[in-house]
Amino acid sequence: MLFNSVTFLVYFLPLTFAGYVACFRFGHGRLAAMWLTAASLVFYGWWRPETLPLLIGSILFNYWLGGKLLENASRSLLVFGIVANVALLGVFKYTAFATDISNHAFGTHLVVPAIVLPLAISFFTFQQIAYLVDAHDGAVTEHNFLNYCLFITFFPHLIAGPITHHREMLSQFGNPDRFRPRWDLFTVGVTLFLIGLFKKVLVADPFGSSVTPIFNAAQAGPVQLVEAWAGAIAYSLQIYFDFSGYTDMAIGLGLLFGISLPPNFNSPYKARNIIEYWSRWHMTLTRFLTAYIYNPVVVALTRRRAAKGLPLPKRGKMTPGMFLTLVALPTVLTMFVSGVWHGAGWQFVIFGLLHGCYLVIAHAWRFMKTRRGIPLDGGGRWRVAGSVLLTFLCAMVALVFFRAPDVPTALNVLGGMIGLHGTTLPSPVRALPFAEPLAAAAHIGIGKLSLFDASLAVRIVLFLTVVWALPNAYQWLRDYPTALSMNTKPSWLEQFMSAARWRPKLGYALAVGGFSAMSLLYVFSSAPTEFLYFQF
Repeated sequence: MLFNSVTFLVYFLPLTFAGYVACFRFGHGRLAAMWLTAASLVFYGWWRPETLPLLIGSILFNYWLGGKLLENASRSLLVFGIVANVALLGVFKYTAFATDISNHAFGTHLVVPAIVLPLAISFFTFQQIAYLVDAHDGAVTEHNFLNYCLFITFFPHLIAGPITHHREMLSQFGNPDRFRPRWDLFTVGVTLFLIGLFKKVLVADPFGSSVTPIFNAAQAGPVQLVEAWAGAIAYSLQIYFDFSGYTDMAIGLGLLFGISLPPNFNSPYKARNIIEYWSRWHMTLTRFLTAYIYNPVVVALTRRRAAKGLPLPKRGKMTPGMFLTLVALPTVLTMFVSGVWHGAGWQFVIFGLLHGCYLVIAHAWRFMKTRRGIPLDGGGRWRVAGSVLLTFLCAMVALVFFRAPDVPTALNVLGGMIGLHGTTLPSPVRALPFAEPLAAAAHIGIGKLSLFDASLAVRIVLFLTVVWALPNAYQWLRDYPTALSMNTKPSWLEQFMSAARWRPKLGYALAVGGFSAMSLLYVFSSAPTEFLYFQF
């Protein structure tokens, strides 16, 4: 079931909220938790009911194993649990990819039947692995079956995140007061949800309509410079507003039911470097990868160096050899896992390794600046703007692989972006002074472009301005509770406009209502589209 569908908006959400309120008024918080768990299972099974037993079986297995680990912190039992979860994920998500690799590498002719990827399997697998690891380490303080079920299935985050952590969610589910309807949270939640809906249906989806023909053309052959750049930038904006919109809707839905979800998206295109970018983009995935892959690998490598009598970093200072072993290697490995987690295909491997290389370069640059006593984040406005633009361009190159159905398609787009496949400027350029003589001198054509038009150019400029200049939803709502521990800095716009901060007033209600009416008209007049992160 999609958040942007008539089924969800007209039937599921009102009925679920009415049942939630009734459970509290005529029962208690535990009854509300049971109702939300049941509703979440219906939500999950709506698309393919046959995948519901897999989710329930995974919950039962991991809850049982978590209890065993709380009784006996057996390392072998933990390894068994992790392997079982990863194997389940591997069978459904990577069997076809592994078979294709085997056929190419060893000349085999293996054929596997088509496997339907269960929704959200990557998300609930990571959540449950974290629970098992923390149960083994003694960091789990609550083991209640109903709370655990709701922790995994809570429908606002179930399908595409945020990847929640048991520590932040079980404490809320175990508190009956959290299930008390609060109309202040309801107001903020509805506002966030409607902002997210607008981003999805009126910004992201129209960009998607422009992106698809360009990448389809790139799959068939080369694309020229203007269209390649338009496709890459438009997709960067599509996934930005799609993922941002889903996150806003998920956190807003959580607030409707008195539950705060962790932040997952915080204006990543404003990041000054790729390290900051990953602290803003899919923040809960970054948190998981850091806590359960990067840190354990660094600890293991540090212990190995110590056992061999090799020098260790002191006061943050390290030699190039230490940097390579303790920073570069764990970083590339972690981002490789991130790439493979996102999808089964060489394009996702390259996506992860590219970001691994970006991060290593960024850390090396910071390491060099630290050694020379240069401030890490110094510089004037132009230097900051240059850093933001460079970070965006690096992320955009990686996103070309993320969007492409295969590596050759991505290379066709990137080849077009560097001018390998020719350049044709759009017809309106003829109106510029000396445009035609200069184009002829540079051997550049001017003519009609089938995959690029003025409306796409206007939308790209408009929404890049929105991304870089305007406050995000959490800055606008920063005086009110939104996501868990969401620390938002004031936007620069606040010093000029009081409207840069939301208030529960009639004017704001009318403004949000106007945009929401446009979104709902679009929803009721067209078929809903999936969120891009549903495929994971």
